[in-house]
Amino acid sequence: MAKNLVYDIHDKPRFGNMLIFALQQLLAILAATIAVPTIIGLPTQIPAAIFGAGIGTLVYQFFTRRKSPVFLGSSFAFLSSLGVALAYGYCGIVLGSIVAGAVYIAIAIIIHFVGTKWITKLMPPVIIGPTVTLIGLSLAGAAMSDIVKANSSVLYGTNNLAALFCGLVTFMTVVICSTQKKYTMPRLIPFILGIIAGYATASVFTVIGMIADLDYLMILDWSPIVNTFVAADGSFQGLSAFISIPDFALVESIRELTSGEISAEILAANKNATLITLGGIAEVVIAFLPVALVVFAEHIADHKNLSSIIDRDLIEDPGLDRTLLGDGVGSIAGTLFGICPNTTYGESVGCVAITKNASIATITTTALMCMILSFLSPITCVLQTIPSCVMGGVCLTLYGFIAVSGLKMFKSLDLNDSKNLFVVSAILISGIGGLTIQIPYALAENGAISKTIQITAIATALILGIVTNAILTRVENVKLGKSKEHTSADEQQENSEEKEHETV
Repeated sequence: MAKNLVYDIHDKPRFGNMLIFALQQLLAILAATIAVPTIIGLPTQIPAAIFGAGIGTLVYQFFTRRKSPVFLGSSFAFLSSLGVALAYGYCGIVLGSIVAGAVYIAIAIIIHFVGTKWITKLMPPVIIGPTVTLIGLSLAGAAMSDIVKANSSVLYGTNNLAALFCGLVTFMTVVICSTQKKYTMPRLIPFILGIIAGYATASVFTVIGMIADLDYLMILDWSPIVNTFVAADGSFQGLSAFISIPDFALVESIRELTSGEISAEILAANKNATLITLGGIAEVVIAFLPVALVVFAEHIADHKNLSSIIDRDLIEDPGLDRTLLGDGVGSIAGTLFGICPNTTYGESVGCVAITKNASIATITTTALMCMILSFLSPITCVLQTIPSCVMGGVCLTLYGFIAVSGLKMFKSLDLNDSKNLFVVSAILISGIGGLTIQIPYALAENGAISKTIQITAIATALILGIVTNAILTRVENVKLGKSKEHTSADEQQENSEEKEHETV
C-alpha cells in the first residue's frame, strides 16, 4: 500500500462505510455531471446524465482491469461540439460521441503497438505539471461564481453574502474534518459532512427569509421536490413521483429515425433542430474530431496527476492504451445510455487526494449508486436542491488540490533554465488568460463566418506549451550539435599539432 493512502486501490472498506464513501464520490462529481445537460438546454436529461456517468465508469473499470480509481462524468470539453450536434437531435449527439470515442480507441491501438515513449518526449513534466495546475486554476472561476450564488433568490441570487457564508461554512467544515487527527471517519467523509453543514446553514437562512419575507436570505430552492410530487394542476404525480425512466440518447435517436420527428426536449433547446442529413453527419464529425484529439492530452495530464497521488504509474500499468480505451468506449456507452460524452473527472481525482481513499470498490459502488439513483425521482430531486454556494465551498477544496498537485510536479523542474521558464509561462498565462482557438468551418451567404469549432483554453494552452517546448528543444539541440562540432574540430587540430611536434 502507498504510505499516503488509507485505502489502496484493491482495498475494500466495510459495506456500510463503502456506501458512505461512494455517496461522497457521487456528491463530489454531481455538480459538474448535471451541469452539462443543463448548459446545453436539456435539464430534463439530468437522470440520463447520472446513469450514463455510472455505466461509463463501469466500462472504464473493465478496460483498466480495475486499477485506476477515477470516475467518469459529463465532459465540459465537448460543450461547443454538443451545441452543433443538437441541431440534428439525439442522432447528432450519438454520432458525436461515437466520433470522439473512436479517436480515443484509434490512439489506444497506436500506443499498444508503438509504445508510450513518444508521449513522454512530446509531453514531459515541464508540460504536464503546469497543465495539471491549469486544470485546477481554470475551474476556480466556476467555483467562486457558485460560492456566492443562492438557488432561489430572484433579486440577489448571483452575489449574495448569505450564500457566501454558507459556502464558507461548507469549506471550513471540509478543511477541519480533513486535517483533524483525532477521528478517522471525518477524514474519510469530509465532503459529506461539509455539504450537511452548508445545507443546514442554508436551510436556516431560507426559513428566516420566508418568515420575514426577505428574498435576500432565500438560499435554497425546494421547488424540485414539490414538482416531483405535485403536477402543475395540483394533482399528485403518481408512480412517476417515485420511479422514472431516464430518456437514453440511444432510445431517443431510434425514436427520431422511426417517427421522423425531433423530440420536444431538443426543439426546446434548439428550435431549428432537424433530422440528421449527410451534410449534418459531416458537420458533427468536424465539430467533434479536433476536440477529441486535444482532450487526449488532458487525459494524460489527469492520469499523470492521479499516478502521483496513488504512487502508481497508470501510464505503465494498466497502460495508457487501456486507460484511453476505457475512456473512449466508456464515453460512447455513457452517451448511448445517457446523454453526454464522458471523461475522467478532476473532482474525482481531488476527492481521492483529500480523503486518501483510492479504493476501486468505492468507485465501482459510486457508479452502481448513480445508475440506481437515476431511476429514483425523490433522490434525484433532493440532490438538485443542494445550493450552488454549498457546492462552491466543496469545489474550493477540490479544485485547489488539483492545482496544487500540478505544482508538486514543479519540484523536479529547474525554472532557472530559460527553456523551462518559457514553456511553463506559455501554458499558465495563455490558459489563465482564457486563450481559445476558434476554427471556422462554415460561411453565411454574405461571406461572414457562421459556424466555428472552439478549442478550450486548457487545450489551447497545452498545444502552445508543446509547440514552444518542441521549438526550444530543437534550438537547444542545434546549439549543442554545433558546440560538439567545434569541440571535435578543436580536438582534431590539437592532435594534428601534437603529431607535427612529435615528428619534429
